[in-house]
Amino acid sequence: MNLKATALNRIVTSSVAAAAFLLSGAAAQAQTLVGAGASFPAPLYQRYAREVRKTHKNLQVNYTACGSSCGIRNFVKGTVDFGGSDAAMKDSDIAKVSRGTILVPTAGGAVSVVYNLPGVTNLKLSRKVLPLIFAGRITKWNDARIRKDNPGVRLPNRRITPVVRADGSGTTFIFTNHLSTISGYFRGRVGTSKKPRWAFRGARKGKGNSGVAALVKRTRGGIGYVNYSYARLNRIKSAKVQNRRGQFVAPSLKAANQGLASVKFPANYRVFVGDSSQGYPIVGLTWMMIYKKYPSAAKAAAVKKWVNWVMTKGQSFNGKLLYTSIPTSVRTRVINQVKREVK
Repeated sequence: MNLKATALNRIVTSSVAAAAFLLSGAAAQAQTLVGAGASFPAPLYQRYAREVRKTHKNLQVNYTACGSSCGIRNFVKGTVDFGGSDAAMKDSDIAKVSRGTILVPTAGGAVSVVYNLPGVTNLKLSRKVLPLIFAGRITKWNDARIRKDNPGVRLPNRRITPVVRADGSGTTFIFTNHLSTISGYFRGRVGTSKKPRWAFRGARKGKGNSGVAALVKRTRGGIGYVNYSYARLNRIKSAKVQNRRGQFVAPSLKAANQGLASVKFPANYRVFVGDSSQGYPIVGLTWMMIYKKYPSAAKAAAVKKWVNWVMTKGQSFNGKLLYTSIPTSVRTRVINQVKREVK
């Protein structure tokens, strides 16, 4: 019996050791990727992070929305594994990254002009009016120029309260790029920027798309700009804005797809959409920024898995969350480049 007990103990001990070895191997293969940046795609990236684990159980992805400027800054400093930005990195920023940079386009979407005017449900803002509101030239809701766009609508004699981003923001870049494209006055007075010097006083500032959405929702007479999905999720009214054809178009996934239909991606995937000729005119893209060199082969492999999943299975979630998808041909180019260049 002692011999049998000893043999049994050896078997149990060996089994425990083998299990411990397998568990330690699995733990060694587990990887966590840390990302930060744009709030525009945050709902999408956070959904990606949950879904990717169904395919890659040992891959944990954490993404913090802190604004596009924050995303670029952290990426340049090397404090994240990937960054997020709705304003593609400039050459001057890319030159600061010794580990190399690949811009990965992940989604597109509309920027809604949201407002809070009780009783007004179908506000229209023309290409002449919208830039002048955000340049500080039109300050009352019953201004004759707004009334001209909205015949029969009772607009209040109420001061317009602009709500803008407090942080450096790619959503702001998309919005001001559009206004600068369609208005010389806005371009000269404010210009295109992630964090512009606004030309009006009394603006309220919110951090992230969620902060702007919340402020507009509780500010009578407020007007701001947020990602279309935030407007839908927060049930804030969005204005119809005028495209180049003169049509007043409400933001929607279909209209955003129409607005981005003519986009052509160059070799570095960097695109700036100032004004679309069809569909909804205030649209833009968002990018993940990844390094070409990582501190370990395991980390590089995890990044490749992440990007490959985002460019394939991940794209199926874009439309569900009201984002446009990246064309298949562009996704294939990205996957091949990342596979070839990320080490």
